[in-house]
Amino acid sequence: MYVLEAVLAALSFQVVAATPVSLHSEHARSPYSVKETHFVPRGWTASDQPPHPNQLLDIKIGLKNKKFADLERHLYEVSLPTHHRYRQHFSKEEVDDLVRPDEEASALINEFLQDHGVSVKSCKYSSARDWITISLPVSQVEKMLNTKYSVYKHEDGTSMIRTTEWSLPQHLHEHISTIQPTTAFLRASPQIQTVLESPGVDLNEDDYPPTTTELISTCNWEGVTPACLRLLYGTDSYTPQSPNSSIAFTNYLGQVANRSDAAQFLSMFRPDAVSTASAFEQISIAGGAIDNGTAGAGYEGNLDIQTIAGQTFPMNLISYSTGGSPPFQPDLLTPTNTNEPYLDWLEYVSNQEDVPQTISTSYGDDEQTVPLSYAQSVCEGFAQLGLRGVSVLFSSGDFGVGSNGTCFSNDGKNTSMFLPAFPASCPYITAVGGTRNYPEEVAYDFRNGYVSGSGFSNYFAQPAYQKDSGVVDKYIDSLDGEFDGMYNKSGRAYPDVSAQGYRYIVIYGGAVVSLDGTSASCPTVASTISLVNDALMADGQAPLGFLNPWLYTGAGEKAFTDVVNGSSIGCDSAGFHAAEGWDVASGFGTPQFPVMLDILGLNSSSS
Repeated sequence: MYVLEAVLAALSFQVVAATPVSLHSEHARSPYSVKETHFVPRGWTASDQPPHPNQLLDIKIGLKNKKFADLERHLYEVSLPTHHRYRQHFSKEEVDDLVRPDEEASALINEFLQDHGVSVKSCKYSSARDWITISLPVSQVEKMLNTKYSVYKHEDGTSMIRTTEWSLPQHLHEHISTIQPTTAFLRASPQIQTVLESPGVDLNEDDYPPTTTELISTCNWEGVTPACLRLLYGTDSYTPQSPNSSIAFTNYLGQVANRSDAAQFLSMFRPDAVSTASAFEQISIAGGAIDNGTAGAGYEGNLDIQTIAGQTFPMNLISYSTGGSPPFQPDLLTPTNTNEPYLDWLEYVSNQEDVPQTISTSYGDDEQTVPLSYAQSVCEGFAQLGLRGVSVLFSSGDFGVGSNGTCFSNDGKNTSMFLPAFPASCPYITAVGGTRNYPEEVAYDFRNGYVSGSGFSNYFAQPAYQKDSGVVDKYIDSLDGEFDGMYNKSGRAYPDVSAQGYRYIVIYGGAVVSLDGTSASCPTVASTISLVNDALMADGQAPLGFLNPWLYTGAGEKAFTDVVNGSSIGCDSAGFHAAEGWDVASGFGTPQFPVMLDILGLNSSSS
């Protein structure tokens, strides 16, 4: 054992003989002060077993983007239809220039690392050099950050190495935004809430069939299929035309999109698209699982590939699979990636010259489980993708305004509150809620507790596109004081739009199952947007990019079917209700593809 520890220590420590850079040596001795504290979320407890001092952590250091105000301004200008720069997106190099740290910040941080025995040559830098990744043993990180890590165990049995507080020399506070893994307990859970092995049985008494003859022949009680979605949202007569258009979806923590299940699904519900099952590209990031012919599937991965391929064939389709933890085995002394997976995914995608025009992600967690610094860093990463012309969509969550019995603040005060979700609360993504039935209403399923998620962020202020449109404040006024004190009236409100998220037919392990969740709604809206982007590109135009300014300046009201029934039940309350116009239970409603094309001046009958 001692030999193993010695080897690991020798491999992990990158000691430099030189003294710190003399130019900044006075800073190296500036006193430490606390950079960040964060309460341990419910469900997590510190175990009696500390992490082994030689346990390796893949540490990510995020440098502050001091030009983010400029980046945000550019993002809004290229995303706002009334602006003369609309859809004049930035290149990767131009975005890198906006986020690259200044020389002083880089020099000070490199000096700090060297002073703690870390060779700069052992660090991995993002292309913009705004993220630094280095593998270090726990004992060394504890000294660097003046902290103490513990092994925290979740009530479901998974474990993480985390701390509740970390510090930096005072002169570095203005240059470093976040360091992870430290205080972030985000679990990145897929937004799926039920698995029914026998679709078509045990229906809710208030399930009801389509109301038109055409829908009756295509959509039914037994479950949602690609044919139903294509007819319902008007994409059934459109075939992708641009060879350069693409759509991607992301999976985390072992979720896999299985090719065999996809082939079986498509042969049943979209026979002309069966080739997609073998043709779509799978990219592994940070050791993420991919289907190698022997790997098992995940419900989320299968739902994504089958939903998207069923609607977008023959468009190029990419699956990102990102590793990370949980799971983490504290009794195994092996190099372990314990980062929150969004950081790994963002760094990989941001480093690529070419990225898909539309990306769907159906993962999230309670916003308050995430430190503000982490949420801001990740959210700014999504803004960078938007500036490059990428439409980034996230599911809004599956527990309404919060799961019953859990709706309390995590700051030690246990204040009653609705629980917003992250990343749905990020203002630089498009959040997608769920609907059910015909005509559509806010989705719910009382058998498993599923309710389409909605809320107001406690971290991010109401963005300019919501303020300027006035729709959020109008909705808040309509509540007439209901739920006052339970939510942040000045926060970013979500979802922005919605789509069917109830009883999707999926093939899993060769068997037919039925799934609920905004995990279904998100890839459905993303598929529709990807077809709009395809039509634009086929016409020689740039894709939509960041959607929200477009949605909130008219497209949302014109090109989405208003959802006026249902509510985002949760926190032992009725939750926010749907209403005429934009509402926080369903956003602008569900997509109308032909109207989107008409708004953009494209021929909606093209095929």
